[in-house]
Amino acid sequence: MGRMCVAARMASAGLGLVAVLAAGQETATMASSWRAGLGRAVITPATGVWLAGYGSRRAPEGTLHELWAKALALEDAAGRRAVLVTTDHMGVPKGLYEDLCRKAKERFGLERSQLMVTFSHNHCGPCLRGDLVDYYPSDDEQRRLVAEYTDRNEAQLLDCMAAALADLAPARLAQGEGTATFAVNRRNNPEAEVPALRAAGTPLKGPVDHSVPILAVYRGDERLDAVLFGYACHPTTLSFTQWCGDYPGFAQLALEKAHPGLTAMFVNTCGGDQNPLPRRSVELCASYGAMLAQGVEAALRQPLRPVSGKLKTAFEFADLAYDKVVTREELQLLSQGTNAIQVRWAKRLLGELDRGAVFASSYPYPVQAWGLGNDLLLIGIGGEAVADYALRFKREFGPGTWVCGYANDLVAYIPSRRVWEEGGYEGGPHLDEYGRPALRWAGDVESRVAAAVHRAVTAVRP
Repeated sequence: MGRMCVAARMASAGLGLVAVLAAGQETATMASSWRAGLGRAVITPATGVWLAGYGSRRAPEGTLHELWAKALALEDAAGRRAVLVTTDHMGVPKGLYEDLCRKAKERFGLERSQLMVTFSHNHCGPCLRGDLVDYYPSDDEQRRLVAEYTDRNEAQLLDCMAAALADLAPARLAQGEGTATFAVNRRNNPEAEVPALRAAGTPLKGPVDHSVPILAVYRGDERLDAVLFGYACHPTTLSFTQWCGDYPGFAQLALEKAHPGLTAMFVNTCGGDQNPLPRRSVELCASYGAMLAQGVEAALRQPLRPVSGKLKTAFEFADLAYDKVVTREELQLLSQGTNAIQVRWAKRLLGELDRGAVFASSYPYPVQAWGLGNDLLLIGIGGEAVADYALRFKREFGPGTWVCGYANDLVAYIPSRRVWEEGGYEGGPHLDEYGRPALRWAGDVESRVAAAVHRAVTAVRP
């Protein structure tokens, strides 16, 4: 059904010859108004770079399936371009993102607003230079391996962009939405209790976003060449030491097997407070990937909404204020503690102070918006944004709104005001794990993010 042209679907519904001809004209118009291109590369490390996440030394022990970077380039009838990159990384650090922006400008003429670099937040992918700098007990040899891999990966990501831009061809874009229900609000549902609660039919607590938005890209003779899809959930089903893409990796593999020649691309929407529960087995991971792929397939089987051909992009850095910048005295005390990550963080910052550093009172937070005609609004915000953000912006901006919460810079957890007031891991004093010179955001974090998002959306809405 997903491969049928609009005219064929309307004919099968018995809408008559006039409607069929009109639909064919509409399809031709849409096809001529967009061009789309695709690029992809295997990014599985060939060296002993540790696996990212979980704050420990995790040396690789084989490959369950390959890691990927993929790129989708879009161009409207006026020649305006944008490139979306998806990766199986846990996070893209600010340094790598800045290098990619600079080189994309030099090589492809892309402004920052025209490039969105996303990461699935996969914890079975490699460490990158500059990401969670105090999190791992790295030695000089591991830092060398990470630096070498990061340089190679940067080149691969740029080559993916180049391939996608070189592959631009007439395309039709359409959007839809499915569902998948395995994500659980981890703040409100103890992990050990979730299986029994589900078995008893007891409703789970807390906000979730179970929507699976899709963007289908048809090229050639109405061939489904790509599908971009999203879901709000941590890819933390697995905590072992084999390379793989966790449930998003399994979902992409399932879709590409079902549609030979397809490029399936995943974006993590706003899953900062969501976990796949229960977890910790490959069988569960594969089943969640299958559930997500089924959500995409269900969306493809429905009548999809056309995406009209006018592209606008906007970007800004919003200043997210810290609640309180850490002092030398506080760092000296924390450097003597028992939390290994915090000790490394405190000692590093003390060294910076000794070299004359003055810590900033805020962080430059990336906020981005792409408007595809009147039909699709793609919002990209940095860090690990909680589900409240997607639910809020979809409510405020209406149908066709996507909110990608893992874009351009891992930053830290980004709590809503509600989560900030509740505290806990996502909302409390844990910025040290991300290397920031403070323990907590200021209480107006949501209002600052929202104000920047509204400015960006205003700039791209017709």
